[in-house]
Amino acid sequence: MAETPSRMLRLLSLLQNSRDWSGRKLAERLDVSPRTLRRDIERLRDLGYPVHAIPGVGGGYRLEAGANLPPLLLDDDEAVAIAVGLRTAAGGTVADIEETSVRALAKLEQVLPSRLRRRVNALQTYTVPMFGAGPTANPDHLATVAQACRDLQRLRFTYCKRNGDESSRLVEPYRLVHVSRKWYLMAWDLEREDWRTFRVDRMASPLLTGVRFRQRELPAEDAATYVAQSIMSALAGYRALVTLHAPVEVIAERVHPRDGILTPLDSHTCRLLTAADSLQWLALTIGMFDVEFEVHEPPELVEYVRTLSERFGRAAAVAPGRPDAAATAQAPRAGQTQALSERAQP
Repeated sequence: MAETPSRMLRLLSLLQNSRDWSGRKLAERLDVSPRTLRRDIERLRDLGYPVHAIPGVGGGYRLEAGANLPPLLLDDDEAVAIAVGLRTAAGGTVADIEETSVRALAKLEQVLPSRLRRRVNALQTYTVPMFGAGPTANPDHLATVAQACRDLQRLRFTYCKRNGDESSRLVEPYRLVHVSRKWYLMAWDLEREDWRTFRVDRMASPLLTGVRFRQRELPAEDAATYVAQSIMSALAGYRALVTLHAPVEVIAERVHPRDGILTPLDSHTCRLLTAADSLQWLALTIGMFDVEFEVHEPPELVEYVRTLSERFGRAAAVAPGRPDAAATAQAPRAGQTQALSERAQP
């Protein structure tokens, strides 16, 4: 059995990792009796940790959030993960959060053990971010939108389209999705009576209305899939549906989330939904996967791939080092060339 101080630190760490714990599971994890567990819980309460007891058959213990909650306990991997996350946020896509992230990172590094500080410093020193210039979302707007999603509360805001037109929107928000350094909200637009995708950086004055709603049936498998489909529809002239004869894990390494949606069909094939502004680019993209495939839609792409296959077939039929037979047949012979030359003279 662990000594009391280390056991209490372990208990506190478990309570912080999960919202609810049954007394039986906690006692098993700590290898103590239920009576010893109750004594440790009381010691944590005496130290100021608000551990709440949940009555009933399915009851247990919960560490409540509170303004006076003592500092968190982090294991080595958690501390490094937070430090790396703060470092990333310092150059991220949320406006005016960079300086705050740097200050938080400095405070964290002051209390890290030297062995962890060396790991974090190595990551910072030898990692070079490649961030392009782009829009940043207002952190207050993100927090308001996230709260509306959490509380199932209708949200009102002013939205600016890509062409500069502004409109007032009243929506039932569902999820925030982060794609390619941009934040998107998936929501039901009450005026248009349909699902819509909104970029948070184009929102102004988001306001919680206080009106709650019942969540509707989603139009896609999940929010990320729907947002990806919306982005492709808005930015591309052709949407393609293709079956690829390769495991989804293999193709996923070659497809950026914004460039297509992969769905596994079985252990050997997957379905790709992608889009582009030209049939040529779609055909090139699909061909570069270097696997067998079938194109299902659009019909224009099916026809274009058929034309390409015939063209490549003719090219492959020519023997190496021999001119194209058709071109040779059309080329004039030496005698014909002389006759044509003489005929052309005045």
